[in-house]
Amino acid sequence: MSWGSELWDQFDNLEKHTQSGIEFVERYSKFVKERSEIEISYAKQIRNLSKKYQPKKNSREEEENKYTSCRAFLSTLNELNDYAGQHEVIAENLTSQIITELSRYLTELKAERKSHFHDGRKAQQQIESLWKQLESSKRRFERDCKEADRAQQYFERMDADINVTKADVEKARQQAQMRHQIAADSKTEYSNYLTKFNQEQNEHYYTLIPNIFQKLQEMEERRIERVGVSMKTYADVDREVLPIVGKCLDGMTKAAESIEPKTDSKQVVESYKSGFEPPGDVEFEDYGPGQTMKRTVSETSLSNSRGEAKERPGGGKSKGKLWPFIKNKNKGSGPEDFSHLPPEQRRKKLQAKIDDINKDIQKEMDQKDALTKMKGVYEKNPQMGDPASVDPRLVEMAMNIEKLQSEVQKFEGWLAEVEGRLPSRSDPPRRQSGLYESQNSNSTMVDNNCAQDRESPDGSYTEEQSSETQVKVAIANTPEFDDEFDDGDEETLPTIGTCKAVYSFEGHNEGTISVTEGELLFVIEQDKGDGWTRVRRNEEEEGYVPTSYVEVFLETNTKDS
Repeated sequence: MSWGSELWDQFDNLEKHTQSGIEFVERYSKFVKERSEIEISYAKQIRNLSKKYQPKKNSREEEENKYTSCRAFLSTLNELNDYAGQHEVIAENLTSQIITELSRYLTELKAERKSHFHDGRKAQQQIESLWKQLESSKRRFERDCKEADRAQQYFERMDADINVTKADVEKARQQAQMRHQIAADSKTEYSNYLTKFNQEQNEHYYTLIPNIFQKLQEMEERRIERVGVSMKTYADVDREVLPIVGKCLDGMTKAAESIEPKTDSKQVVESYKSGFEPPGDVEFEDYGPGQTMKRTVSETSLSNSRGEAKERPGGGKSKGKLWPFIKNKNKGSGPEDFSHLPPEQRRKKLQAKIDDINKDIQKEMDQKDALTKMKGVYEKNPQMGDPASVDPRLVEMAMNIEKLQSEVQKFEGWLAEVEGRLPSRSDPPRRQSGLYESQNSNSTMVDNNCAQDRESPDGSYTEEQSSETQVKVAIANTPEFDDEFDDGDEETLPTIGTCKAVYSFEGHNEGTISVTEGELLFVIEQDKGDGWTRVRRNEEEEGYVPTSYVEVFLETNTKDS
């Protein structure tokens, strides 16, 4: 159905209807814009959520990423971040494909509608102007006819009156003829205006207005079609990201399926394995009648683990501790050689440190090679740059590489030391329990190695053998009487050699002593395999230092023994 033929008299209603259509497009465009803003806000919140739960650098969360469940969660966070990106794509496509296009189309639509209704109003004004002209000519014709009738009647009265002169009669006759002529001219004019108006009116209602209304109809249908296309695009924008969203969800599913409880359990072993062997059986100590009282200090005695202290000659009390049941109270980063850690964990830390330094060395070497090539280019093409300008940087890199290689050698030495001490799985459990047994009935002095757990200066727990020489055997020396004796009751250990500090050492923990690089000290107790040597500075200062930090010179008779 055509608006031109069916709605020829509904100009005002069509004007309202088309204006309502434009307002509908504006409302739909506003709806899509708000949806786009929601998508952007949602994507931002999702990204912030993903960022919030990302593991922090150098934190416990980052350390936990070695577990499959933690890695799966990290993968889920990364997929969620990609998922948020798809919502940003939706917002971007809604803006570019719908909002921007509709905004441009609305401008064109308003201009087209304005043009059509301008033409319609112009045609309406034209027909109204012709109608006014027709009405004016019609009223003039009516007036002239009435004037002609009055002039004719006046002439007839004058002609019938015998008292009126011929001149007056002739004058009345001429006046009547003139009025009749004017009426005839008005009639002709009215007839012409009527004919013209009818032609214009016919053209107005059967040609001009139908054409204008037809254009308005086509414009309205294009508007409706454009809205339909926009609504389809609205759905397609969501549909286009579904495959990628599906991949994100598949990635989350795959991450969840990658969780392996057995692997995580195994990783716990790798993370916390100390490298120590479980303690062996506790030996029987006979205190019966006729038996010599023997004092035994067991390296893993539970009494020691509960905090009973053993006094060291010349030093403070060192609490013996059973390593499997205690916590490391050292909250700091620990010494450079990771000696505060159990052997297995120390080995892993050292290996990781070596790998990191090797990466740094490779990076420095790559940069050095690049600069060397650049220098070669400068030498061949001096206009590109001065070769000498590269030399300071090359020297700096060479020094850095040398320094890093020295670091690697240092850590490799510590690693070799640790790997040499780690027990193999085939080794039986060791427990050294020193018994103060008499070698003959006349001797009350014995040399006995007593193994006990000692807390290292940085809070580590290592097995060591400490030499107790020339200790008086007495019942009072049993653990329950240890606290009753002062340091002065025990004899001072003899000097067995000297040592020179290779590195400085800060002895913060109980039982250790601080030394500076190059300092000379007396050795009073050798390293028994635990990595610690007992030294003395003077009669009042003695303690333990890491064996790797000092160069030991033992006396000849000590070496022979």
